[in-house]
Amino acid sequence: MTLLGDTKAAGASASPSGEVIEIRGGRPLRGQVDVRGAKNLATKAMVASLLGETPSILRDVPDIRDVEVVRSLLEVHGVAVSEGEEPGSLILDPSEAKSANFEEIDAHAGSSRIPILFCGPLLHVLGQAFIPDLGGCRIGDRPIDFHLDALRAFGAVVDKQPSGIRLSAPNGLHGADIELPYPSVGATEQVLLTAVRASGVTELRNAAIEPEIMDLIGVLQKMGAIISYEPNRVIFIEGVSELRGYDHRSLFDRNEAASWAAAALATDGDIFVKGARQYEMLTFLNVYRKVGGDFDITDEGIRFRRGTTPLKAVTVETDVHPGFMTDWQQPLIVALTQANGTSVVHETVYENRFGFIEALNQMGADIVVHREGLEGAYRRVPRRELEQAAVITGPTPLHGADIVVPDLRGGYSHVIAALAAEGTSRVSGVGIIRRGYEKFFEKLTALGADFDVVG
Repeated sequence: MTLLGDTKAAGASASPSGEVIEIRGGRPLRGQVDVRGAKNLATKAMVASLLGETPSILRDVPDIRDVEVVRSLLEVHGVAVSEGEEPGSLILDPSEAKSANFEEIDAHAGSSRIPILFCGPLLHVLGQAFIPDLGGCRIGDRPIDFHLDALRAFGAVVDKQPSGIRLSAPNGLHGADIELPYPSVGATEQVLLTAVRASGVTELRNAAIEPEIMDLIGVLQKMGAIISYEPNRVIFIEGVSELRGYDHRSLFDRNEAASWAAAALATDGDIFVKGARQYEMLTFLNVYRKVGGDFDITDEGIRFRRGTTPLKAVTVETDVHPGFMTDWQQPLIVALTQANGTSVVHETVYENRFGFIEALNQMGADIVVHREGLEGAYRRVPRRELEQAAVITGPTPLHGADIVVPDLRGGYSHVIAALAAEGTSRVSGVGIIRRGYEKFFEKLTALGADFDVVG
């Protein structure tokens, strides 16, 4: 299937609400947006609440579709979820946790891949778990074999069925010696959520060490877990017999912060991202400065804008933390269409994350995708079998077009490209953006965007 075919197929099925917006571009985005808790932490911390003997309180929870999905799945399993007194807080009480039938789980899971992370906690609490066929953004293979192999190592019995996966633990779960073939965030989360109540000690090698992983470790430690992080991506977990609830404020969403920063570059705007922090964005900020962006860091957040000189071409290689995140490259590519010279973005994490580029070329960009990747003496990230590269030549003026959203970050990037372009664009399937961006339309309005929701 072509890149355009990938994009249209994904966009046609990805949006939960099918919204269509018309954008009149050419206007800089200026103003302030607030970022709340990271979806990649909040949703996992919600799953972790299943492991506690007492209720948990999670604060700064974003109002996004992925949170709604996890809340529904928890409620299907008997977890009482209610709003806390503080805006954006949830109280999660697992005291009445129970088994749910396959149809209910499948109905509430939707296109989310979060259900796989319920496996370990449900095996501990209920002795069994049912996981439907997994969805999510069509940005790559995202095999769940890492998850299933880890669960088997803990003693789980995995029964693959046409509609999903049934898991059981007839002899309970025990500590394991696990080395991941790749530092997968999801597989690392799986091991953490399973190992904390497994009997014995678990050693996890080649673990992911993203800030959201460290924040999840903090959540689990508050619950009574014993987890230590060693050099060279090694994590030790000493299993305990029981855990209590937690009270935790989520780490800010660095992916959303980077997205608004790229929007400021692409539209020649000036955006203050309240809640953004420097430490978790060091790698992004370095690239942002190399491109020609400028920023001011305060205790309240980070102000992003273009510098005083034209944007410059850069070479970027995506990688696991502390490298340049794959979620950051799509919005950045929109800005790079306005940079002087030839930029190269090597995507080494997901093989289909350039599915959004066809629409950018339709809008006037000059981007060539190399499906086999590119060699280069300057490469710092080891080449992966499925990596690709995008070569962006700029600056090229963008013009309005009809666009179909392919995935979460690609969809955001399409909207920003439309805002940077001259003329009117019609963007279909923007409902998927609600998976990871809270109050997206309200934030665009606050920044002065000129658009209408038409469907």
